Amino acid sequence: MSIPTLSYWEHQTFLQGFDVVVIGAGLVGLTAALHLRQLRPGARVLVLERDTLPNGASTKNAGFACFGSISELLEQEARGGTAALVQVVQARWEGLGELRGLLGDEALRYEPVGGFELFRPAEAELAKRCRAAVPYYNELLAPVIGAPAIFRDATAHLPATGFSGVEVMLENTAEGALHTGRMMEALLRRAWAAGIVVLHGCAALALESGSNLVNIQTSLGPLSAPQVLLATNAFSRQFFPELDAQPGRGQVLVTEPIAGLHLPGTFHYDKGYTYFRQIDGRILLGGGRHLNFEAEATTEPGLTPQVQHYLEQLLREVILPGRAVRIDYRWSGVMAFGAELEPIVRPLAPGVFGALRCNGMGVALGAGVGRKAAEMLCR
Repeated sequence: MSIPTLSYWEHQTFLQGFDVVVIGAGLVGLTAALHLRQLRPGARVLVLERDTLPNGASTKNAGFACFGSISELLEQEARGGTAALVQVVQARWEGLGELRGLLGDEALRYEPVGGFELFRPAEAELAKRCRAAVPYYNELLAPVIGAPAIFRDATAHLPATGFSGVEVMLENTAEGALHTGRMMEALLRRAWAAGIVVLHGCAALALESGSNLVNIQTSLGPLSAPQVLLATNAFSRQFFPELDAQPGRGQVLVTEPIAGLHLPGTFHYDKGYTYFRQIDGRILLGGGRHLNFEAEATTEPGLTPQVQHYLEQLLREVILPGRAVRIDYRWSGVMAFGAELEPIVRPLAPGVFGALRCNGMGVALGAGVGRKAAEMLCR
């Protein structure tokens, strides 16, 4: 890769004299930078982003302000235990509150529309288990959410949705939706207003920890700082291959505007692996990585016929039965998953710290992870 020729002014202003360099200008990276400016007002903070826009999941996700459907909670509790589940749900709930408090609901276009989990006849046994678990999770999570009846059976409202072949619908009344593009725009505005330098199109290529400084080789040339925060999610394995941050690619499509569409709420299907909602009179539909976990365990952007066919079939047969609609947008984003429910927020090497792996709940966890990362660097 050829290094661009920079002026003296560019070197002095953008590649020197920083106290902290944050790699990754997504939700975690920018919130961490903002908290660092509050905790250390005199510190110079630089954020590096390899692409024009964050190319992980921060501008690619579906905009679900969620903390877990019943089937997801059952699966996660079985994997990590009750105490770990309560802890991570609390982190998700508080993270959503932090994000809303930081940017405001108007900037986020936040809507408290609730979340709904759907079950078709093939999932009758799972639906039975989830229905039976509603009182249990209401009691378990009431102290966290601050409401006595978080979950409820909403099957009686199915006819109003127009869905075909759905037999059971459970509601999470505390969930909502937001506009991820507006969220990232608001964070970038806050960052620049706080005196944080954000360089887009500047990729971090290599890291080397020294005795007092971390040297960073970038696509614009070398720079160094006493502290580096890695907020690059699954892409962090480029620098630390041993990290338990396995990539998971999510594919998404958005339809053309649909006359008369009225689907308030966010909708989850198949243990959260598939999800959809209404945005601007269109249907946003994504997921399907469970069809081939191995193929979707990649940081490469891309679309596969298997997943796209599955999503279109679900759209045609279940969500909008009997209606042919055009697909206007298709894209993919990359998340990070690991064996533990909690994100990674810890030192990785001398002077290098990590804040990553939100296990598909980046919107909920991101602001809290960013704050914790900033506090870690200040300690």
